[in-house]
Amino acid sequence: APPAKDPAPAASKKEPGTTPKEEPAPAPAAEKPLAPEHPPATEQPTAPADEPAPVPTAEATPAPEEGPPAPPAEPQAPAPEPKPEKPKAEPPSSPLSLAVEEVSEKSVTLTWKAPEQTGRSGLDGYIVEICKDGSADWKSANEEPFLSTRYTIQGLGSGDKIHVRVKAVNAGGASVPATLEQPVLIREILQLPKIRMPRHLRQTYVRHVGDAVNMMIPFQGKPQPEVIWTKSDQPLDTSRINIRNTEKDTIFYIRKAQRSDSGKYELTVRINGAEDKATLDIQVIEPPGPPQNLKLVDVWGFNVALEWTPPVDNGNSEIKGYVVQKSDKKSGKWFTALERCTRTSCTISDLIIGNTYSFRVFTENACGLSEKAAVTSGVAHIEKTKTAYQPEKIPQWDMMEPPKFTQPLTDRTTTRGYSTHLFCSVRGFPQPKIIWMKNQMEIREDPKYIAMIEQGICSLQIRKPSPFDGGIYTCKAVNPLGEASVDCKLDVKGKI
Repeated sequence: APPAKDPAPAASKKEPGTTPKEEPAPAPAAEKPLAPEHPPATEQPTAPADEPAPVPTAEATPAPEEGPPAPPAEPQAPAPEPKPEKPKAEPPSSPLSLAVEEVSEKSVTLTWKAPEQTGRSGLDGYIVEICKDGSADWKSANEEPFLSTRYTIQGLGSGDKIHVRVKAVNAGGASVPATLEQPVLIREILQLPKIRMPRHLRQTYVRHVGDAVNMMIPFQGKPQPEVIWTKSDQPLDTSRINIRNTEKDTIFYIRKAQRSDSGKYELTVRINGAEDKATLDIQVIEPPGPPQNLKLVDVWGFNVALEWTPPVDNGNSEIKGYVVQKSDKKSGKWFTALERCTRTSCTISDLIIGNTYSFRVFTENACGLSEKAAVTSGVAHIEKTKTAYQPEKIPQWDMMEPPKFTQPLTDRTTTRGYSTHLFCSVRGFPQPKIIWMKNQMEIREDPKYIAMIEQGICSLQIRKPSPFDGGIYTCKAVNPLGEASVDCKLDVKGKI
């Protein structure tokens, strides 16, 4: 600002550090133009270079009486450029599986599951809204969003019917609400509904065609629950099925069961949206039909082969097997040959020679045997067969063979007075005669020598030999086809 002609009145002289009194700034001289407005309180006001500083304001720090001139005001920084807008966040998807957990006289408790899509920023929470039945005025039950998936609405009136819906909320907004299909009646439930299914009804309940079906299924719940029976999600045929409900049980009754009564029945016990369900599987069966295409395939010896095909009607039950019976024409009585044959073919054995047999087959299921049987069109006559035994001709082999030594004698050295043995082996047919010789002289009955032959092994034992017993020993084998011989040298040494 341009300096004024007359200096502004200086601040009262005080010690540094003291706070001056707040006074309005003095007006400039009349002949000079007005100075522009001061900058914001956070900045120091400017003063002429040759004039003392003006009186400081309460926010400013007092300057000394005679000090250096204040620096000129800095220009304001330009405003920052606006940032590009971020893409708007998308709202989440609807909560899942909204259901009533509990109802009391003045409250209702709800449960649900988190939505599949929660958005980039995540969920901020849920908003529960209620509306009285017959009205379209929806009101929020909670002031702020919450993240729990369970909520109890308090302060409801007993006997009111209300509609309930839940919204998921994030930075992008609220989701499409998840709404209960039926309104909730606000009244006290002293006991939640529970079906007590008997043990024998937890598996398939089997009855025969024409039998009565009479089942009592107990349940619990207060106040009096609503009982609903369906079959394949359809109402029951009340012309054939009678249902009677009491406070504690429900009775399912069919006077005469038919195969069409088979199927899965669903029992629902409900109190104001809280419910319990049970499934009952009923199977009505009857005896099956007889087998088809029974044939006598073959007869041989004491045996008969039979074949057939399964029945057209299995009686609404699995086929357990077949019963095969035989009948002798002489007696005319039927006897069981096979029980529960699981295949569609069999062989009957141990039949009596000379008899003629007929055969029949029954089908069996859980209800029992078929009322009729399949009977073979032909009969099987067991005849006695004559067989002549003809022995097999075995060619004669020529086993004759002249003697032949397969293991010769070997030279030996022994000590005087120690017995020794000579061994060799021979082959031939007829069995050859063995002759032992010493120095070309046949050894006859001499107690000093013991000759033996066993399985073609020839041995000669020389008992306590002396030097005189040394020499050339020969073993000769003789039979009608020839002879053969082997020899060895025996050396007897004196004792050292």
